[in-house]
Amino acid sequence: MTSTDSDCWGECLDVAVQIARKAGKVVQEAVKQEKRVSSKSTPTDLVTEADHQVEELIISTLREKFPSHRFIGEESSAAGEKCVLTDSPTWIIDPIDGTCNFVHSFPMVAVSIGFAVNKELELGVIYHCLDGALYTGRKGHGAFCNGVRLQVSKEKDVSKALILTEIGAKRDPHTLDIFLGNMKKLLSAPAHGVRIIGSSTLALCHIASGAAEAYYQFGLHCWDVAAAAVIIREAGGCVMDTTGGPLDLMSRRVVAAGSQEVADYIVQQLQPISYGRDDHDP
Repeated sequence: MTSTDSDCWGECLDVAVQIARKAGKVVQEAVKQEKRVSSKSTPTDLVTEADHQVEELIISTLREKFPSHRFIGEESSAAGEKCVLTDSPTWIIDPIDGTCNFVHSFPMVAVSIGFAVNKELELGVIYHCLDGALYTGRKGHGAFCNGVRLQVSKEKDVSKALILTEIGAKRDPHTLDIFLGNMKKLLSAPAHGVRIIGSSTLALCHIASGAAEAYYQFGLHCWDVAAAAVIIREAGGCVMDTTGGPLDLMSRRVVAAGSQEVADYIVQQLQPISYGRDDHDP
């Protein structure tokens, strides 16, 4: 990477922060209003008018500033645009992470903006819309929350860990049996506890801040993890595939932790749940 590239990515981070704050204000106002809610892939995979409005705001503003860049957005992908990560500078956007929370005014809702070049994640911005926490990370430059440097928990013993996860959109009996079985294994470790907060991006930020030791999920999307992966790594943590290999952004599965030891333990316990890939046609 040249110094010119470095300067450019710094500008990209500054722009992403400004846009995330602006989008967050839209979400703050929208959460007070009556919501028109519909579903996408399953009855529990919700979308609102605000999701579309916020994504359009983010993409149109970024496109005006960086016309040669590419975009992957949650609602654009749901509408049929192909979700393919190329070597081109690419923004990966979740306009409202925690849509179900948003619908119920449950206060775990975030805007997430990630950025990748040559398929490598370079920066991430996550804005907690309802409490104003702004998480940022840039490769090689650290991770911060409202300007304060983040540091993961370095706990290596899973019996002293708080672990976060999400349920996923599939709720058929077989999938739920695997989901509950995975949780049972970790609770039997025994971990201190397992929590579900309804926002993958904010859960991952809790790993970066050291508030929890680990996170795992099957069924999330690239826009759920892109920004957060940079933030966690820059805070000293690890982000990997549930097989134990390197993170595959399109695989719809992830394990993140403050220590490699806790991450490895979780990988060994998990029975996989298949969700396909983001970059494959349905």
